[in-house]
Amino acid sequence: MESYISAPSLHAEAIQNPKMKGGPFMDLGGQRTDEVERLMRDTIERRRHMIEFAWAVKELDKLLLSEARGGGLEKVYSKVPELLKGYVELFYDRNNNADFRFFESLLYKSDFYNKSSQSVALWITMNDQRPFCLSTPRLNERDVLHIDIPFDHPGIDELAKMKRVPQTLGYIKSILPISKEQATLFETFFTTDKPAAYKRYTGDKIRMRYFGHACILIETRELSILVDPVISYYGYHSDVEHYSDVDLPDEIDYILITHNHQDHVLFETLLPLRYKSKNIVVPRTSGGKLEDPSLKLMFNNIGFRNVIEIGEMETIRFADAFITGIPFTGEHSDLHIQTKTCHLVKIGVFQLLFLADSRILEPKLYRHIQKEVGDLDVLFLGMECDGAPLTWIYGPLMTKKLSREQDGSRRLSGSDCEKGMSLVEIFHPKEVYVYAMGQEPWLEFISSIKYTDQSNPIIQSNELVKICRERGLVAERLYGEKELLYDNHSSPVLADDINIELLW
Repeated sequence: MESYISAPSLHAEAIQNPKMKGGPFMDLGGQRTDEVERLMRDTIERRRHMIEFAWAVKELDKLLLSEARGGGLEKVYSKVPELLKGYVELFYDRNNNADFRFFESLLYKSDFYNKSSQSVALWITMNDQRPFCLSTPRLNERDVLHIDIPFDHPGIDELAKMKRVPQTLGYIKSILPISKEQATLFETFFTTDKPAAYKRYTGDKIRMRYFGHACILIETRELSILVDPVISYYGYHSDVEHYSDVDLPDEIDYILITHNHQDHVLFETLLPLRYKSKNIVVPRTSGGKLEDPSLKLMFNNIGFRNVIEIGEMETIRFADAFITGIPFTGEHSDLHIQTKTCHLVKIGVFQLLFLADSRILEPKLYRHIQKEVGDLDVLFLGMECDGAPLTWIYGPLMTKKLSREQDGSRRLSGSDCEKGMSLVEIFHPKEVYVYAMGQEPWLEFISSIKYTDQSNPIIQSNELVKICRERGLVAERLYGEKELLYDNHSSPVLADDINIELLW
C-alpha cells in the first residue's frame, strides 16, 4: 500500500505486463490512492497488535541468531519479546541451529486471533475478472455488500443452504446483521426461480468429475469424496464448459485437502460447503511453525466440526473404501512443511492417486510406497513445473533476505515430464491425467497463471501425455470439466465405524 500511494502509475503500468500479474502490484489502474491511504491508516490503527506481533517474531529471530549458539536456552527465555512470552518454545535442531515453535492452540485463544478482522463480501458477478488476491486490497464498491461477521458465523451456513432450500428474506435477514442501508442491495442477491435439483448418482460404477484445477469429485451410489474444492461457484455463461456448485451433492462424505496453498484452501469456496460436509480430511502437523500452521486448528476455529488429520501412510477406512495419506515432496521451496499429503483413494479394488503439485525429488520413495499399495488404476499429477520462487508466498515470513540466486533455485514447482514418467513406470497406471495447472479462468485471481503453447509446463505435460498414449495408456491434460465412469468389480468390505490405522 505504501508503494502504491507513492507511485500509483508504476503499479498501473506493471499490471499491463502479464509477467507481472502475480507480483506485488495493486490492480487499481493507478486510481483511488486516497482510499488506499485510508485503508492503510485504518489497518495500522485497528490491527496494531498484529503488526507488533510480526515485529516481535522478527526480533525473536534476531535474538536466537545472536544469543543461541549451542549453549543452554533457559536463560534466553527472559529475553524473548514480551508479546511472545508464554506462546513460544525455543529449541535446537540436531545441527545446533536455534529455532522456535508456537503453542498454536493458545494463540487461537489469545488476542492475536481476533474475529473482528474477519468479514464476508457479497456481489453479483458475471465474469471471472478479478484483481490478483495477494496484492490488491478490496475497497468499497457500490454493488458489493460487506458483512462484518466471523467465518464461524451460522448465518454463512444458512445463506449457503438457500442455494438449494428456499427461505424467506425475513429469515435470513434476522440471522445476518444486515442494516437498513444494506437491505436494498442485499435483497438483489436473491431470486424466486427454483434452481435445478442435484441428480444424485445412482449407478453401479465409480463416477469421477473434474471441476477444474485440482478439484475432483468421486461418487458411488453410497459415497461422495471431494478433493481440493477450489471451484467456480458461479452459474454465468462462460466460454469454458465447467461444473459449478449446482453439480455438487447435497451431502459430501469427505472433503480432502492436500496442502495449505491458496489454490487448494480457499475460504470463498470452502465456507459454503461447511453445512454439507460430513468430514474434512487434512494433513497432520503439530510443529507450531510460523510457515506451517495447523489446518485442523484453522478449520476448527472457522466452524468446521468434523476435521480428521491424516498422516503419511495412515488409512481411513469406511464401507468398502479407503483413503490413505501418501508422502508429498517438493513444491514448498525446501522448507520443512509438514502440512501436506497426497491422497490414495481405494474403492473396492479400484485405486486413484491424487498427487497434487508433488515434485518427485527421489523416485525410490514412491517405489517403497508402491510395494505397500500396489499398482494404480488412475494417476492424477500436477505439472506446473516452473513454479514461483520461494519469496512469492513465503517471503514475508523470512527474516534474513535471500539472494536472488537462492530464491530462484527454491521454487514452488511440480513435476516435469521426466519426473512424471518415473511415477508412471513405478505405479503402472491404466490412465494418467495432468491436473492442478491453474489454467481455468476462475483460478487467475489466485494463481495469476496464463500459459501459452510455449510455456514450459504446457510443453512438459504435452510430452508426458504423448509418451503415455504411445504406451497404450489413456492420458490427458484436464481443463474445464470432465466426467469418467469406472467399473468396480470388488466385493464390499464392511465397517461399522470409521477407523484410522497404519497401512504398514
